[in-house]
Amino acid sequence: MELRHLRYFVAVAEELNLTRAAEKLFIAQPPLTRQIKQLEEEVGVELFIRKPRGLLLTTGGEYFLEQARQILDKVDATVQDTRRIALNRKTVFSIGFVPSVFYGQLPLMVRRLRRNRNLEIVLHELKTREQVDALKAGKIDIGFGRIRIEDPDVEQELLFDEPMIAALPAGHPLTLHTPSMKELAEVPLITFPAGSGPNFSDITQGLFHRRGLRINVIQQVNDVQTALSLVASEMGFTLVPEQVRRLQREGIDYMPLADDNITTPVIASRRRGENPNAVMRLANTILDELVENRLTGRYP
Repeated sequence: MELRHLRYFVAVAEELNLTRAAEKLFIAQPPLTRQIKQLEEEVGVELFIRKPRGLLLTTGGEYFLEQARQILDKVDATVQDTRRIALNRKTVFSIGFVPSVFYGQLPLMVRRLRRNRNLEIVLHELKTREQVDALKAGKIDIGFGRIRIEDPDVEQELLFDEPMIAALPAGHPLTLHTPSMKELAEVPLITFPAGSGPNFSDITQGLFHRRGLRINVIQQVNDVQTALSLVASEMGFTLVPEQVRRLQREGIDYMPLADDNITTPVIASRRRGENPNAVMRLANTILDELVENRLTGRYP
């Protein structure tokens, strides 16, 4: 089995049409059909169900697609990093993050890592599920998110639980006192990110649902910046992690919550069972110090 077989398979699996896949790959359809058949024979299972109007992935094909993408991503990441290292003679350290963790300790960690002139730090904005996939593919070395995801190849470490606060339009009646979750449930809610879970939006809505509170989600958006813009436009309110308070926005008041234990986790994800190299050991040392500062109140 060669890499080209995997690339051909992924193209066909994404198009579910041999003619379109062949055009995408700039090859003729008959050779592509033969390559896919050879791949199925080598794997020992049918990867596609042939239908008059196209193809469908079998259960085995769906699994093989996921694995093939990870292999190709790993190869592409390795080639890119090799070229970058050869040109710059630097070690590449890649970090995945969700935007809501980038207003606290993470920039300090990046700043301190960048002091090492032999390091090139690469940042990737990724949802937690995407971070897990990127770790397995070798695209990133560590990820910072807020969602627990079970995966045998990735270990997750809870760094700390961060208080949640309400972002309300400036001058809103609920900014005159510390609002409760019950009071906030009466105000239209803006959540982020949009799309299927698990994500931060699920955490936010779950805080209300577990208290038996009904909410009116007026808008789902892709990121915290857009959510805050809608709050400033007086469309509603949103819940954000405490560190987002550092993002000063005109037309917004950040309010602590009257309810106790309204928090969201900050989680570090790493490849499981991998012996840390010198760069990872340095990153872990810096991270331990920053988390300790946070937990002891030396960093707000």
